[in-house]
Amino acid sequence: MLEIDLIEKCKNNDRKSQMQLYDKYCDGMFCVAMRYVKNTDDAQDVMQEAFIKAFQKLNQFKAEVTFGAWLKRIVINKCLDFLKSKHQEVVAINENMSLLKDDDTWEINETIDVAVIKNVIETLSDKYKYVLMLYLIEGYDHDEISQILGINNATSRTNLLRGKQKLKGLLKELNYGEGY
Repeated sequence: MLEIDLIEKCKNNDRKSQMQLYDKYCDGMFCVAMRYVKNTDDAQDVMQEAFIKAFQKLNQFKAEVTFGAWLKRIVINKCLDFLKSKHQEVVAINENMSLLKDDDTWEINETIDVAVIKNVIETLSDKYKYVLMLYLIEGYDHDEISQILGINNATSRTNLLRGKQKLKGLLKELNYGEGY
């Protein structure tokens, strides 16, 4: 069955189709949730809430993006809501701060494992960690990040640049950075 047909059946509250759609995406969405909440039980709860919301709001899905991308955004929003409720709020910086110069010239040693980079990102403060994760790992642009985190576009750009600088420094300390 085509995914679009499956989605249409889900819109009509067909429980079997909802289960098929859930089965298709649950593993991937669990991995996304784990990147943010770091606890298996919490990630499962967040993922379940995200699926419930997705099924409730399925009529709003317009197929402008893939269903997986649409669902992933719901999962990330639920993760951020969960973290905020646990007093791990995303801290916005002063909106009047000037933008830093974008520096995409740095390189990372090719032998570094992605897991190492993710672990180093985890050590950063939330305002940098979430922007880096959304931009580098999830592939969102600054407009989407600002919408998801409730910050303005300039803050997203500034936090990304500062986060990348901090990441670069930490990787350098671990002898993974090149060209400094």
